[in-house]
Amino acid sequence: MGLTSMAVLLLAIAAAVVLFALTIWLWPRLGKRSVGSILGRVGMMLATQLTLFAAIGLWANQSFGFYGSWADLFGQVKEEGVIVDHSAGGKRVQVVNTQPVKVPRGNVPRVGGKIEKIQIAGVESKINGPAYVYLPPEYFQPEYANRKFPASVVLTGYPGTAEALIKGLDYPVRAHKLSKDKKMQPTVLVMMRPSIVGQRDTECINIPNGPQAETFFAKDLRKAITEQYRVGDKAANWGIIGNSTGGYCALKIAMRNPDSYSAAASLSGYYKALQDPTTGSLFNGSKKLENENDVMWRLKHEKTPPISVLVTSSKQGEHNYKDTLKFIEMAKGSARVSSIILDSGGHNFNTWRRELNPTLKWMGSRLSA
Repeated sequence: MGLTSMAVLLLAIAAAVVLFALTIWLWPRLGKRSVGSILGRVGMMLATQLTLFAAIGLWANQSFGFYGSWADLFGQVKEEGVIVDHSAGGKRVQVVNTQPVKVPRGNVPRVGGKIEKIQIAGVESKINGPAYVYLPPEYFQPEYANRKFPASVVLTGYPGTAEALIKGLDYPVRAHKLSKDKKMQPTVLVMMRPSIVGQRDTECINIPNGPQAETFFAKDLRKAITEQYRVGDKAANWGIIGNSTGGYCALKIAMRNPDSYSAAASLSGYYKALQDPTTGSLFNGSKKLENENDVMWRLKHEKTPPISVLVTSSKQGEHNYKDTLKFIEMAKGSARVSSIILDSGGHNFNTWRRELNPTLKWMGSRLSA
């Protein structure tokens, strides 16, 4: 059973409940002052606490997508890296493997679509990043053979795994169903982590003398995908969605690069780059660069391009609620702004699942094929 499976989580919860009950039931029998009784009490307490912590840890991992497998958790992933040619004539995308979409007859691409795991070579940014690409069923149907599809980049939070977008938030399954029900146009999804340089949280910024993350997402990624797949190359064909850190990245990248993305959706995103030990120095002391990556500052001091933006928050449970209301008020008149405000909802997968279908429908209505 996989690390992220519901069966493992339920098993851990059941084990914690059973051991707690056993501890209560056996405690009187272990009440003696003998060495055996003392060791028994210590053992029962340790076992109960371990299963309880395991259940909590599994729930947290399933909610936030920290690790995608047991091997990932224990640092035992043995999959070899893929050599990518960064030269001008090198191929920008290499397909590593494929998998079906978890829908009826999902193993038939023209019915279920397909998910490809790829490696992207960033020619300008010099960054090599992995991604998952969801191709809708229409991509494989003869009547769409000459059509170029719209595309949306989908970003996780930090830390997070791209697999969580498939297994935890069900982006491909949701897009498949919405398209089948005629509530969303067929759209290619490019699913990634925003942290594309090892474990460093770059906040999707071109860091002075460091990783050029924004260049990767604004230029290299789009160029690679349009060369590999039947996807339009205009800004009107491209959107970007993200949750948490990915939400900040989506909003900031679209506002700074309207020639690359015409629409951005930020689920529980914030509005100014965070700096902590996971990011290191992002601006090298440049207040100008820091301001330019502050979404609120840009609304106040820069001409906002006519892009479409969607922001989400909750009245209770989200720390970005007041900032989101402020952003909406400031963006009125300069950008086409929409919002989803829940009455309550935390900074977690359950909240984002409630927002995803409306977000995908909103994005589908903003992009052109």
